[in-house]
Amino acid sequence: MDIVSVWKSRPALRWLVPGATALVVIGGGAAAGTIVASADPSLPDRSAAQLLVDLQGANPAGLSGTVVQSADLGLPGIAGLASSLGGAGGGNGLTSLIAGSNTARVWYAGEDKVRVALQGTQGETDVIRNGSDVWQWSSSDNTGTHLKLPADAGKAKQSLPSAVPSTPQEAADAALAAIDPTTKVETTGAAQVAGRDAYELVLSPKDTESLVGQVRLAIDAEQHIPLRVEVYAKNAVKPAVRVAFDTISFTVPDAQQFTFNPPPGAKIDEAGAKDLAPSNGAKKPVPHASAPAGSKQAEPKVIGKGWTTIISASVPKDALSELTKAGQGKGEEAQQVQALLGVLPEVSGSWGKGRLLSGSLFSVLITDDGQVLAGLVTPEALYKVA
Repeated sequence: MDIVSVWKSRPALRWLVPGATALVVIGGGAAAGTIVASADPSLPDRSAAQLLVDLQGANPAGLSGTVVQSADLGLPGIAGLASSLGGAGGGNGLTSLIAGSNTARVWYAGEDKVRVALQGTQGETDVIRNGSDVWQWSSSDNTGTHLKLPADAGKAKQSLPSAVPSTPQEAADAALAAIDPTTKVETTGAAQVAGRDAYELVLSPKDTESLVGQVRLAIDAEQHIPLRVEVYAKNAVKPAVRVAFDTISFTVPDAQQFTFNPPPGAKIDEAGAKDLAPSNGAKKPVPHASAPAGSKQAEPKVIGKGWTTIISASVPKDALSELTKAGQGKGEEAQQVQALLGVLPEVSGSWGKGRLLSGSLFSVLITDDGQVLAGLVTPEALYKVA
């Protein structure tokens, strides 16, 4: 049985909070490699197909640990701009996602007992699911949200709010979500992550328009969950994105970890379940993808597939010209706009004119006529679509 058959014959196991880091490894696919893991003497050899089966069958009773997510997306200008906005609030978080790190503590005792505590310089944010109760609380302002899930919501993944950083499982899910012959899959041996033995699985996109060079997964030899996921840009020796357990224990956490008692003076908003999950358990309707690009109701379109997927959206046609005018003024706001325009150089071609944001893993093109194109691809790939 080849890797494509192995992967698609078993539904993906997803057992932790959905998060934003997975976006950087979305798409992809795999063609079966023949290399078998050259494991340490303490580990038996495993083929790439066997490791994929291991991933699908992973079902830990519980775990707890610390996850560290780090990124260096090759955008020093944007990182500096985000840092300069830190005084206005929120800049530090954006900076760490672009060129820095985030730390989270995680606890898991089943799909309906999950807790993630995001630790930052301005405080801690907790996201907790305990059965039908979902809590989100921020220590910086002592505010939070409580959601009571409907009985028929089951264990739907969308019922729990997203969290940053995400876990290695989430990043691995996204990288393996569309396995097909567009990617080479091989194993490279054994590794040690968080003090545990692990096999390494490597995904390498074949398409020359993709900026992703490799996605490397370290898979726990006993529990079969991803302990570490690293995303490399092409020709890079250091990962652009890394999500890894720093410490991990597979002991089932105490039930008290999933009990949230609001601190004194906390302001808790009681949210409606309809905000996160349909009451009938069905998926929310998605507007038709062919809505006119210039329409205010137009939804983003997905162009292509796999590693070269491009997302197309629209902004007001005069957005760039208005931004340019704002930068011609005086004062602090104008200076910030000028700094932003400085990291969005002007580009042009047979498709027209616009501005480009280009990092080590992705490109974003904003055209003068209000079209926005983004993907893990070269700028030239965006120009073709534009």
